[in-house]
Parts: sequence; structure tokens; C-alpha cells
Amino acid sequence: MLAVFWAEEGGLPANDRGLAYGDGLFETILMVGVRGTLVGYHLDRLVRDAGRLGIPVTRAEVQDVYARAASHYGSARADTHWVLKLILTRGAGGRGYRPDPEMTPNLLVSASAAPPGIPSDGVTVAYSRIPLTINPLFAGIKSLNRLEQVMAAKELSGDVFEVLQSSREGDLVEGTRTNLLLHTTEGWITPPRASLAVAGVMRDWVLERLEARGEIVIERPLLAEDVTGPGCRAFYLLNSVLGVVTVRNLAGQDLPVDSGLATICDPLETLE
Repeated sequence: MLAVFWAEEGGLPANDRGLAYGDGLFETILMVGVRGTLVGYHLDRLVRDAGRLGIPVTRAEVQDVYARAASHYGSARADTHWVLKLILTRGAGGRGYRPDPEMTPNLLVSASAAPPGIPSDGVTVAYSRIPLTINPLFAGIKSLNRLEQVMAAKELSGDVFEVLQSSREGDLVEGTRTNLLLHTTEGWITPPRASLAVAGVMRDWVLERLEARGEIVIERPLLAEDVTGPGCRAFYLLNSVLGVVTVRNLAGQDLPVDSGLATICDPLETLE
């Protein structure tokens, strides 16, 4: 059983565990009218990661809510780009951290305008002072616990589009809202899935596309010198709403710009 709440009708109850403890997870889906991008990837991840947290929800349940939301919000938006957000929590009730095993999960559904388009000549990126601490048990889950990203995002100013967060060891892990992909003379390099705070669906899809084309894809720790060194062909940020974003400048250093990946990996190709 899944309790569905529509944001414009009042939202979640005040004693919801997602509000109290960040006990839940979320998805943001780029929509065009009533159709969505990477829908299967998003819904599969939501159900899979809910299972990791012990939140009982089925694929059929979230598919049904998605279809209702696409029609509910998308019918009035025609060919307009917008964003559908699904917030799944363990449920409401109780006091203290220990959840009631009989609790009914809550799903909050909302819609918002899509962000503006990204400059085709690339964006400027900086380093964040806020490190990422990844608990191996929760690596990759797009949970409601995003305080490190919130604090890092406060560093955004001027023309800086994104800030990159590092592990305690100094490896580049991800941006506040993006995964990282570097094209080098040895192949495509991306931080290992197990090291990520959020394993993005755009990341999964792009890597699948590259591997299907016979490209060399390497998952290993990514260092700043990999990006700024002579082997760099292009550096990209990946986000399912923003798509493939080319980085033209990192912390004051100009990087090679190649928009080819955005051409072969456009999430609008996946509209369904």
C-alpha cells in the first residue's frame, strides 16, 4: 500500500519521517508534455533503492503514480519542458529514529518548470571546500540526506555553474547535482559507482551508450590532475534533467571543449 500526496493539495503530513529524519529518497524526471525521459531508469532506481532502505514499494505502484502524474501535470503543458519530482518516504507517525515496521510509505508528487538551457560552448566549474563522506551501505542512493550538497551549493556564485566535491582522500567524486565523466587519450574515466553519493541514471545511460559503441570506459578514482593534464580531451557533467554539460573552464584553467557527447547522448531520445 502506498499513500500518494499531490503537492498542490497540501503536501506531506507534519510527522512524516522524510521531513523529520530524511528517511526517504527522490527522483526528478525531465518531462516534455505527457512524456518523460529515462523513465524506466528512474522508476527502477526508486524501487531498487527503496528496497535497500527497507521501504516497501512495488514497481507497479510507482509506474501507476508516474502515469497519473504525467497526465495530471503534462496535459496542460503540451510540448513544454518541465520536471516531475517524486519524493518517497518511509511514512508518517511515531517518535524517535526507530520506524514502525507496519508504516505505510508516502509518495509526494510535484511539478516545476525545467531549468534554462545550457550554453553550447560549455560552463565554468570550481572546486568545493565541502568534502563528501560516503557511507558504503548507502552509496549511490538518491536519498533525502543531501546536507553536504546543500552547503556546497552555497559556494556557487557569478558564472560558476557547478562546484566539484572530493572525497577525504582528495579524489573528485561528483558535483552538487552532477556525476563526472572525463574523456582522455586512454578512454572515458568516471569515479567508481561505490564511491558516489548519487549514482545518476544519466550516468548509467551514457556509460551504456559508450560501451555499446565499443568505447573504453574505466571506473577508477578521478584526480584533478587527470582533468587538467595533457591527456584531457573533454570533461563533462551528467544530470538527467540537464543532460550532458561540457566544462570549458575548471577553477580558472581552460579545458578542451568537445560537444560531441551531448549529440550522441541526448536524453530527449528516450522520451516515452
